[in-house]
Amino acid sequence: MLVQVLSYQIADSIDIKTFRSAFKAELYFGDTDELFYITDEGRYIYVFKYGVVCFLNYDPIKISEFLRLIYAYCKGKFDESLEEEFKIQTNSARNKIGFNSIEIIGSDIEVLRLIMLNVSQSVALDYYQEQTTRLMEETNLHTQMLEETGNLNISGINLKKYIGKTLLLKNRIAENMYIFDAPPETWEDENLNKIHTDLIRTFDLNERFRNIQESLNIVKDNYELFRDLLQYRTSFRLEWVIIILIMVEVLNIFIPKIFS
Repeated sequence: MLVQVLSYQIADSIDIKTFRSAFKAELYFGDTDELFYITDEGRYIYVFKYGVVCFLNYDPIKISEFLRLIYAYCKGKFDESLEEEFKIQTNSARNKIGFNSIEIIGSDIEVLRLIMLNVSQSVALDYYQEQTTRLMEETNLHTQMLEETGNLNISGINLKKYIGKTLLLKNRIAENMYIFDAPPETWEDENLNKIHTDLIRTFDLNERFRNIQESLNIVKDNYELFRDLLQYRTSFRLEWVIIILIMVEVLNIFIPKIFS
């Protein structure tokens, strides 16, 4: 049987605790980070706190209905969601993974959950890559101005906001991405572990994750340089203010004596 996985990044985050209390479908697995529901025979929904919802064997109408429901529990809802699609052929003769599909023996729920997890991680990486690209573009604007004019066209407040955006993104990635931590279910199941490894390779999760980390490190190096330049500029101005004040004080002392 051919079934479709559709994963959507719909917001910055989802209030898992509140949604769990409100949504009464059969919960197969749940913790503080994710909820995995069996909503009907052969249909599943996976909800992640980092703003991703994943559907297996759902039609567009049912997906739209659920998304409208969960939007009330989202923070930083997107105007347009990011989407990732993947196909699963169940009850195959062997496990075989392709570019955007996988064949699996049987239809074990843990295998299906693992596939949905990896598809969701992939769409989350798309989102983090998009955010990182914006930071890199902002960084390049400032470095280009520094090259062309020798001046840094950013204020102290804007630099703090820029640093805050970078640190927030780094923290979200560190908190939410499980790429280097295999799910506990794979530790004692060789079949699950192999499928998990193959999916990571298929979605190129490790390389994409490293690229994001490297880009954020470049941004970090740049904002540390910008901070040092601003501190130097502030110190330089302060030195001139002190010099001017000293000169004014000296003039106040000697001018009366000269004219007297």
